Amino acid sequence: MVSKTDDIPASVPNCNVNTVDLVEETPDRKETTKATHRDPCGHSVDTAVMNGGGAHNLSEEESKQDGAGDTDGGEDSNEQEVIVIQDTGFTVKIQAPGTEPFDLQVSPQEMVQEIHQVLMDREDTCHRTCFSLQLDSNVLDNFAELKSIEGLQEGSLLKVVEEPYTVREARIHVRHIRDLLKGLDPSDAYNGVDCNSLSFLSVFTDGDLGGVGKRKKKGSELEQIDCTPPEHILPGSKERPLLPLQPQNKDWKPMQCLKVLTMSGWNPPPGNRKMHGDLMYLYMVTVEERHISITASTRGFYLNQSTTYTFNPKPANPSFLSHSLVELLSQISPAFKKNFTALQKKRVQRHPFERIATPFQVYSWTAPQVDHTMDCVRAEDAYTSRLGYEEHIPGQTRDWNEELQTTRELARKNLPDRLLRERAIFKVHSDFAAAATRGSMAVIDGNVMAINPGEETRMQMFIWNNIFFSLGFDVRDHYRELGGDAAAHAAPTNDLNGVRAYGAVDVEGLYTLGTVVVDYRGYRVTAQSIIPGILEREQEQSVIYGSIDFGKTVVSHGKYLELLERTSRPLKVQRHNVLNEKDESMELCSSVECKGIIGNDGRHYILDLLRTFPPDLNFLPVEGEELSPESVRQGFPRQHRHRLACLRQELIEAFVEHRYLLFMKMAALQLMQQKANKEKDNVVPTVTTNGPLVPFATAIQNGECESPLEGKAEDIIPGLAQAKELAESLAAEDGSDPKSREVVLNACKAVGSISNTSFDIRFNPDIFSPGVRFPEDSADDIQKQKQLLKDAGAFMVSCQIPSLVKDCLDHSALPMDGATLTEALHQRGINVRYLGNVLAFVDQTPAKAQLEHFYRIGISESLLFCTTELSPLLAYHRMYFHFLNCFLSSFDAVAHLPADELVSRRKNRKRRNRVPGGGDNTAWASLTPSELWKNIVSEAQSYYHFTLHCENADQGVEKYSLQKITLLREISIKAGIQILIKEYNFDSRHKPAFTEEDILNIFPVVKHVNPKASDAFHFFQSGQAKVQQGYLKEGCELINEALNLFNNVYGAMHVEICACLRLLARLNYIMGDHHEALSNQQKAVLMSERVLGVEHPNTIQEYMHLALYCFANGQLSTALKLLYRARYLMLMVCGEDHPEMALLDSNIGLVLHGVMEYDLSLRFLENSLAINSKYHGPRSLKVALSHHLVARVYESKAEFRSALQQEKEGYTIYKNQVGEAHEKTKESSEYLKYLTQQAVALQRTMNEIYKNGSNASIMPLKVRALDINPCGILTHSLCSQKDLENLKAEVQRRQQLQESGKSVEDLTVDGPLELEDKIPMDVNVD
Repeated sequence: MVSKTDDIPASVPNCNVNTVDLVEETPDRKETTKATHRDPCGHSVDTAVMNGGGAHNLSEEESKQDGAGDTDGGEDSNEQEVIVIQDTGFTVKIQAPGTEPFDLQVSPQEMVQEIHQVLMDREDTCHRTCFSLQLDSNVLDNFAELKSIEGLQEGSLLKVVEEPYTVREARIHVRHIRDLLKGLDPSDAYNGVDCNSLSFLSVFTDGDLGGVGKRKKKGSELEQIDCTPPEHILPGSKERPLLPLQPQNKDWKPMQCLKVLTMSGWNPPPGNRKMHGDLMYLYMVTVEERHISITASTRGFYLNQSTTYTFNPKPANPSFLSHSLVELLSQISPAFKKNFTALQKKRVQRHPFERIATPFQVYSWTAPQVDHTMDCVRAEDAYTSRLGYEEHIPGQTRDWNEELQTTRELARKNLPDRLLRERAIFKVHSDFAAAATRGSMAVIDGNVMAINPGEETRMQMFIWNNIFFSLGFDVRDHYRELGGDAAAHAAPTNDLNGVRAYGAVDVEGLYTLGTVVVDYRGYRVTAQSIIPGILEREQEQSVIYGSIDFGKTVVSHGKYLELLERTSRPLKVQRHNVLNEKDESMELCSSVECKGIIGNDGRHYILDLLRTFPPDLNFLPVEGEELSPESVRQGFPRQHRHRLACLRQELIEAFVEHRYLLFMKMAALQLMQQKANKEKDNVVPTVTTNGPLVPFATAIQNGECESPLEGKAEDIIPGLAQAKELAESLAAEDGSDPKSREVVLNACKAVGSISNTSFDIRFNPDIFSPGVRFPEDSADDIQKQKQLLKDAGAFMVSCQIPSLVKDCLDHSALPMDGATLTEALHQRGINVRYLGNVLAFVDQTPAKAQLEHFYRIGISESLLFCTTELSPLLAYHRMYFHFLNCFLSSFDAVAHLPADELVSRRKNRKRRNRVPGGGDNTAWASLTPSELWKNIVSEAQSYYHFTLHCENADQGVEKYSLQKITLLREISIKAGIQILIKEYNFDSRHKPAFTEEDILNIFPVVKHVNPKASDAFHFFQSGQAKVQQGYLKEGCELINEALNLFNNVYGAMHVEICACLRLLARLNYIMGDHHEALSNQQKAVLMSERVLGVEHPNTIQEYMHLALYCFANGQLSTALKLLYRARYLMLMVCGEDHPEMALLDSNIGLVLHGVMEYDLSLRFLENSLAINSKYHGPRSLKVALSHHLVARVYESKAEFRSALQQEKEGYTIYKNQVGEAHEKTKESSEYLKYLTQQAVALQRTMNEIYKNGSNASIMPLKVRALDINPCGILTHSLCSQKDLENLKAEVQRRQQLQESGKSVEDLTVDGPLELEDKIPMDVNVD
């Protein structure tokens, strides 16, 4: 990657995340891996392993990376070593016109184009776009790799040579200058365009955190730190202001260089002027109010003599002919020259992660009122499809299908091939998602002509930019038997999940369509790439596999069976036969709805994958079928609004894993029985061969979670290791022993395996599909499949839901808002439609008080889901503001539309109904809050079978401890509403909270597949495994390599790169390199803000970790600002009553204690103690620690009686929980003695004063200062004590063994550390 110093840094994976959990100094510090010479590409010249701390300049064509070795994807993760990527960089000199030559570090694998990108970003060369690079007067090919250029070596001089302009180059130049002028303008981020998004970290860190040494406070300067938090974030404050969410960045203050830059009305040049080289005309108004007309010609830009009303293209005198527009304007306008220079200085000082585009658009739900300025580029973009500028193929639309499929066909044999392939797939996919989103909005806004304009609006289909768009309505009663419009609305997300699943399996020769599902203004649009030739023939002629009418007519095809067979094992799909309309048996390896079409390009496509996974019988009542007792006890089966309810892939995986454990256990029991009775030929008496399930299996399967809060399958089935060992001995015997065969046969039958010789569970997705018939000879098999589905439904309610609640109870799952709750459900395979059951389960849990945070978020999520379901197809913003008033405002009044508005609507109704977004909304104007809330309660009862006890917003807030600001955030994000950032008075009964002006914009909510970087992911997992074993140095190298590969595939910005950076920061911190930890964590925070959102729960976590590393670097003031920001965001997202708040308040209290703000410190620490007591129980060790921290503050205030009282509480907990001999109990006991001595000394001194008055000789008190070494006090903020002790012991043990000469490799780790950094799952949808 081409890079220059302090340019774009290495990219980082982003993760939706769990809390960071490992921080402590270790004796391993001296082994910290640091590259001695870091090349700006991020590669160490010595080790050639990317360190991740170097700067990366990532251009549109991402860097190419050569691999010197192959990997099989890291299957043997513990043994896999770093593949050293040989990429020794070298330095070249660049000579640009008008500047001194400068050095640039490059890599042999980079392309010339990437040097272009660097030069267009550098402060002194950024105004040049139309130039070539020449080596010894030879022009370099833009797309040539540097290693292929003859004569290019260390120290070579590359000259920047200005080239003649074309119309395209002139347009690109104007666009680039406009982008430079808007370099600090956040309006694109607020408007959600061009993959810009917001970041506020620099507001709290005063810029880059790199210069750590400069900001360290000396002891004497501690008093100068302003530690007072704003009132609204103090514990107990009920105020939840919205304005601090987007603090004003002083760098964003407008720095005007030009008043107007726009295309002239005299465009295009007439023929005779084209002959003179005129390309186009520009009109500008300078800051000095000078109106000028400029000609863009092949030679450059010059002033002409045209005015607004007179065309005179002759050059003015002087004409100021310049190759760059910036050079021309600098001569004409002194203000431009001054401000442009200052603007570029500020632009390049910003952290690169604040400037790089994100791979997918992130929208902000709040924005300030910004002035609308004249912008020629924005205007041009709005009225053209930008062909030739934005798209890669000039002059024609992109063939999305061809691009998507061609990238999948790229070679994947070795690491460099796979990196190239995955990078191409990711790039094309992110471009396709952006184009599909833009097209969907254009369709709903009525800007695209339908291909069937004569049909009713809801039945119309559209093609735009080679993408096919359809609306989520039941067209021609296609879904009549499955639930009509409700089924048509659910089908696209089911189909998307199917595309995601088949894409992940990635079988060569099998193709899926590019698919994006967009919800916009109340409509659901499905955007798909187009199969070549499909529009030229009827569907009946095209489909050669599957069914076009839900199973009435069915066809099959040998090639499709062969391809789909390769997906059947990973997707757990059973090959099965169905009958067609002629009663002929047809073999399928998917659901009947899955259609196979061979395109004109000869590729085998599958589409309509809405039933990839089997049906969820808990929500599919079938006459004559009875569910398992567990399901019946929970009130199932329930009627759902459609019949497309499917089990999630995660549930299928968990269920099969559970059955595998059961299979192993059963085989082991029988083998043990046989070994014990060698003389007798008995089989285990509880196992029988008749019937699909045996009593033992049923007992384990159904009773697995007898106590709802029992552990997972591994805990319930003891002796699993022995079971696996015994079961493996079966394989060794090759099945030659008839007894062994019988054991396997019995175990297979018991768990429902489709094979009698090995464990293999698969599902038939067509079971219970209406209209699908099966041959009579498969009746037994169908019966087994029905039982398997019933068991899977029972597994959901008897195991997965209790398992989720247990994880929340022991805080291994800590959702903060609706998105993280949904992710927690999905990770365990629980559909959101089960939320009512989850809440009912929490209601009946004895420890309900400790699950209050989870219950509150669940209630909020169910309430918001019902609200968005009820939200109208709103064509006008005024409807949204009224809807929000009914939902959240205490003001009880009806919004009435003006009479003239009603009249004009009646006149235009016929015309406007032709547009999808043009429905009549006058009915919504008469909606009242009580009606809306009555509908919400009714919807919750109907969808979740859960009763909400509230008739309006105020009752809901009071009964369920909800916050209106939190509800506003969630509803805005879910419905795609952007509101004006100001303080809203929700509780006023005299005026509504929202007015028409408060709704600023409507954004799309987009769902799409996230292509993965598989090799990088394996490296990441291998690195985690190494760290868990105590090999920190090796783990760090692997994580660095994962970071390198993630960058290679995703570019600089991606959600998965956060996980890498976060883990790297933790490892740096553990190994004592606090400065590097700070640098990596700063990138993680910026990336999380940019790709997830400024107040996403992941971002809050990242802020907390950055605060810790700032504290470790002595930046106390910055650490406090970051902690206060994290607390404000957490109050906004989930309120004060959340277990994570205890951790945050502990850290704030400790830092305040460190700077001797004892009263403030006490407020936060006492709040932390209260929350810990509530959520961990009064006997928890966390509560003991909280008591100790409060005692330390009281000691510092010389209030020894209070300190003694707190420490006694802590001592009692330690004594009861870990015994008197434990180190913690002894420490607490010693501290109690010390406090008692100090209390006695104080009392003695007081008595002396009372007795002798002012003549008393007063002995000074010894008040111990708090050790503000962050590794001492903030350790518990990032890891469990057990993890730390394990890690310390492991590292020490390794060192001792190394000193005694033993091999470290012989060691085994007693218990692995739980690293909670995980690459996030795809956010699938129900």
